[in-house]
Amino acid sequence: MPWWWWPLGLAAAALVAMQFAMGIRSLPAVLPFILLAPVPLWLLWRMSRTEIAVAPGPDGQAMLHAGKARLPVSVIDRVAAIPPSAKQAAMGRQLDPTAYVVHRPWIGALVLVVLDDPEDPTPYWLVSTRNPDALVAALQDHRSPA
Repeated sequence: MPWWWWPLGLAAAALVAMQFAMGIRSLPAVLPFILLAPVPLWLLWRMSRTEIAVAPGPDGQAMLHAGKARLPVSVIDRVAAIPPSAKQAAMGRQLDPTAYVVHRPWIGALVLVVLDDPEDPTPYWLVSTRNPDALVAALQDHRSPA
């Protein structure tokens, strides 16, 4: 999450709290500020907590964790890093509507994970990450040799 979103969130909460304080005069003036200040902080914290990791699953098989979704590494065909300069094309005109996307607009790079699973209609995953090379290396290290 960009650092400047935090003060903007607090400023928006302060404006809403001010409206409540002016509109409901029977409330103590500070009460709307106390009640509404945590809301944007919680929302921004929730938005910034997307887990992207390669870790063992319950059966010991390596899994790609992207948010709440899990993908066995054994069904991955290819992996590639997409630089920020190609992000617009990958998320725009080249995006397959059936692809699984974990996108955060404030993160520049993406990782393309092409699947080879006949039971899954999803052709590929696009995952935003700050460290695309590390994710690609982790996925390639855990893939079983064909």
